[in-house]
This record gives sequence, C-alpha cells and structure tokens, in this order.
Amino acid sequence: MRRRELMLLLVGMMTATRALRAQQKAMPVIGYLSAGSPDFRLAAFRQGLNETGYAEGQNVAIEYRWAPGQYDQLPALAADLVRRRVTVIAAVGIPPTFAAKAATSTIPIAFLVGIDPIEFDLIGSLNRPGGNITGVAILTAELAAKRLELLHELVPTAAVIALLVNPTDPAATQSETRNLQDAVRSLGLQLNILPASTPSEIDRAFGTLVELHADALVVSTDPLFTNQRAQIVALAARHAVPAIYVWREFVEAGGLMSYGTDLTDSYRQAGIYTGKILNGAKPADLPVQQVVKVGLVINLKTAQALGLTVPMTLLGRADEVIE
Repeated sequence: MRRRELMLLLVGMMTATRALRAQQKAMPVIGYLSAGSPDFRLAAFRQGLNETGYAEGQNVAIEYRWAPGQYDQLPALAADLVRRRVTVIAAVGIPPTFAAKAATSTIPIAFLVGIDPIEFDLIGSLNRPGGNITGVAILTAELAAKRLELLHELVPTAAVIALLVNPTDPAATQSETRNLQDAVRSLGLQLNILPASTPSEIDRAFGTLVELHADALVVSTDPLFTNQRAQIVALAARHAVPAIYVWREFVEAGGLMSYGTDLTDSYRQAGIYTGKILNGAKPADLPVQQVVKVGLVINLKTAQALGLTVPMTLLGRADEVIE
C-alpha cells in the first residue's frame, strides 16, 4: 500500500472514531429519581419514553437513583445526578420532586406529583410553569373526601375511621388529612391518624388501629405504601378491617376497594413529558399535564370475606369489579 493511501486510511479511521465518540457522548442521560422501588411503574415510564422516540440503551441512557422509604437520602441522590450533569431529571413522587428542585435551577425537571403544584410552590402557573420544572399532576389528596364517602357507603355503620399516612412526606400528609377532616365532620365520624414511615411501623400502626377499635381504614397515597401493598392488604385482611386505597394495584392484590387515577398511565405520562423535554421542549413553556380521570375498583371476593354486601348502587358506579 502506498504511503499516501495509508495516510488517507489512518485519517479516515481517526475521523470515524471521533465521530463515534461524539455520537456516544451526545446520547442524552435521564436522571430517574424515585422514593419507590423498581416495579411495574418503571415499565410504564419507559413506554412513555418510547412514544416520544426514545429507547433506553439505544438513544438514551438512564441513571437510576432509588430511595425506597428513605426520603432523607433524596437530597444527596439529587445532588449526585446534578454533579453527573444529566440532561433531564425525572422526579417521580412528591419528596423526589422537592429534592430535585432544591438541587438545581438549570437542569430540566419532569415531575410526577399527587399534590397541587401551585399550592406547594413547585411552579408559578399550570399553563406556563416558569423556571426549569414541569410535569404531570394527578388527583390524589383532592379525592380523599370522596374515598371516605365511598367507604362509608359500603360500611355505613363505621363510626371510627383510621387514616394511614407517612409523616416523612409532609406535603401529601397535610393535603390529604385536611381534605379528609372536612368529610369526617360532615359525616359525623371520628378520625384517627396512624403514622408509619417503615414496614415495621406499618405493623405497629395496625396494632394501634385495633386498640382504637377503628371500624374502617383509609390508606393515603405514598410510595412506601405502594411498595408495601401486599403487607398492608394482608394486615387489613388479618384484622378484618374494611379499607379503601388510592390505586387499583391494592385491589388487585386483594384489597377491598380503590378510588383514584390510573397509576400505570400516570407514569407513562411522566415518561412522555421527559421525552418532550429531550426533544427540545422548555419546561418553562410546557404546561403541566393534569390527570383527572378517576376510577372505582371493587374486589367482591374481599367484600364477601369481610361479610359485606356491596350495594347495587355502588356496584353500578364501579369502573371495575374483581371477582
């Protein structure tokens, strides 16, 4: 091979190598910050990304940071994602969103929260959030009163109600408790708050529930409770206490009833919003997506085990009945 041809070949190889490195370096990176554990929700998030043209490992990378039930770790995890200069932070849950917002004012943040993002100063406006943060807001705390009404309709003799909350998530606890207290007063019931921030504390909370002679239970929204849904459903069955939950997944696991939005679809929407930001949308101008569609799910087998007869009026309003 002639010297000139050899030089051209080497230059071509070097150019191709630099182009490949540049392409690899240009792959965007999502920082996924969660207070939960890897489960069905992650698949839904990836589905949303796929709908905007992104597939993990092909044209986008994801750095995962998990803090299941350990919310005090979230600030450090968020700071680590900022140091790694991720392209966008997907903050799923209320505590992760506050941690991400405190960690950066420049890296775009796509959140998924179950509170009013304006009330808690996450954004300035639903239509024009401003700053570096936007995302998906789902109805949870706002439906607390309706959940109690549905539970009361199924168990009209219940006079003492217990509410299971996670005190390490004060924003959600405050919002849901406030909404529920108004409904309790209007129905003439007694409300007892049961705090739990670890699996062992969930066990103790049910012991307190028995001591208080609670007739029914409302389980608030929290990643810890979703992660521990099998434990909570089993405890409710063991103590024969009728309970209502936010997510369908509890009823699927044997819980009595749920009233709330579609959790899987909410995570899909969060994935879509993350993909929109990767495609160039500015959080400041990207309106917050409000998920308002809700569904009532009833498990007839569980109702029968508790000796409850579900009124036809309630069955007729159910979006899904599990038999």
